[in-house]
Amino acid sequence: MVKEIENIEAKLNWHWRDTMRTIRFMSFDARVAFLIPVWLLYLRWSTIILSIMVFYVFNFLENKGLTFPSAIRALRCWLIGSSRPSTIGFRLHEFVDYGQ
Repeated sequence: MVKEIENIEAKLNWHWRDTMRTIRFMSFDARVAFLIPVWLLYLRWSTIILSIMVFYVFNFLENKGLTFPSAIRALRCWLIGSSRPSTIGFRLHEFVDYGQ
C-alpha cells in the first residue's frame, strides 16, 4: 500500500522532471530552429543547404559537449579575443576558464 502511494506521488510530480531539459526539434536543439523562418522568407537551395550545415555544426558541437549558448559564447570569445576595449583599465582582469 505504501509503495502504491509513493508511485502515485511520483506520477504527480513527473511534469517537473523535464522542465530544465533543452527543447528539441527533430533531434536538434530548438534554438537552432531560428533558421526555419529564413527558409520561409527566402526559399532557395542555398538557404536550405546553409541551414542544414548550421544544424549539423551545432549538433557536432553538442556531441562534443558544447550547448548552443556555450558554442555561441565560445565563437564570440574566439572572434573578439582576450581584449576588452569597453572595460576601464583598472577593472581589466584576466579571463578565467572553468573548463565548461
